[in-house]
Amino acid sequence: MRILQVVPYFIPAWGYGGPQTTIYDLSKELVKRGHQVAVYTTDALNAKNRISETVETIDGIQVRRFRNLSNYIAHRYNFFWPQGMLSTTKKELPGFDIIHMYEYRTFQNVLVHHYAKKYGIPYIAQADGSLFPGLGKRPLKTIFDLLFGHRIMSDALKLIAITPTEVEQYKELGAEESKIAHVPNSIDPSKYEQLPRKGTFREKYGVTEQNIILFLGRIHKIKGLDTLAEAVAPLIKGGRSIRLVIAGPDYGYLDHLKKLARKLGIDGRITFTGFISGETKLAAYVDADVYVLPSIYETFPITVLEACACATPVIVTDRCQIADLVRDNVGFVVPYDEDRLRDAILNMLTDKELRMKFGERGRILIKEQYNCSHRAEQIEAVYKEVLAEHQG
Repeated sequence: MRILQVVPYFIPAWGYGGPQTTIYDLSKELVKRGHQVAVYTTDALNAKNRISETVETIDGIQVRRFRNLSNYIAHRYNFFWPQGMLSTTKKELPGFDIIHMYEYRTFQNVLVHHYAKKYGIPYIAQADGSLFPGLGKRPLKTIFDLLFGHRIMSDALKLIAITPTEVEQYKELGAEESKIAHVPNSIDPSKYEQLPRKGTFREKYGVTEQNIILFLGRIHKIKGLDTLAEAVAPLIKGGRSIRLVIAGPDYGYLDHLKKLARKLGIDGRITFTGFISGETKLAAYVDADVYVLPSIYETFPITVLEACACATPVIVTDRCQIADLVRDNVGFVVPYDEDRLRDAILNMLTDKELRMKFGERGRILIKEQYNCSHRAEQIEAVYKEVLAEHQG
């Protein structure tokens, strides 16, 4: 098959979060299976920088990057306007057998949807958690849906949902259940076979406290980091030897969080690393006693899978759509409440045997159920089903 993946950002734009990791892993696996895979994306790297290569091959994946009109707007408002994509799409789209569009409300999807319909090329759509109205964006999303979104969804031959909750969200927007395929996210287990030596992260950042509580992700209001700080503060003031590590790029919430830490009197016990990747990220997971994701809302966070792959137990809120994966299996699930979160953290930190049990279960879970090879097999089956339906 000649497959086109359409996504607003692609590796190495790690600062934009986990979805690109799953798209990269999927594309790489599809290439291994003998398919021709291309990616249309933008040159976004982070809030200030762009990726210079416009055309390149990464592990057999043909990547074409289009320049964003404004890198700041792309990062700040998640609005990507790729210059030159119109002419390329008109010229090259007939060369593909199937199209896989990611996220939901993007300019790229509007453009590709138009020409996919014009040239009669089947496509599938994958919202990747973007169906949620978000914080303060409901009016804009409603307008997009009325103008473009409903047509993009109705014309797709298949819709990929990464969680059971997302299946229901598609249905609430009018999608037929028969069009929805539930295919969870995954990671590449081979990346976690050789982990950094324990203590590497501690040495790099001068951590001397007995326990490390780790958050890794975007520093954004929706991540619930204020609740995490408020949950940890009494433990630190009560004499627990704890270092709270918050790793990730700032999405407009870092200053507020630092002010809160000073107000709580724990600013000396928090390390803000900024964005980390590669060996440093793995070292953070390895040295952490627990990974905490206290989000107000979360779909399918790749960081939870990464923590599991590193045998690190996790705590998430019940607003995370993979709570059932975590609950009493690889960690704890708690309500979005600082007291309940504090109790779970204390329970985890005081029971080493429990941490080890959760950690081992996590490693097995990734190898057996959430590996990218298995996901590629599922997605490939969806592609073949779509092509058979289109040709029939």
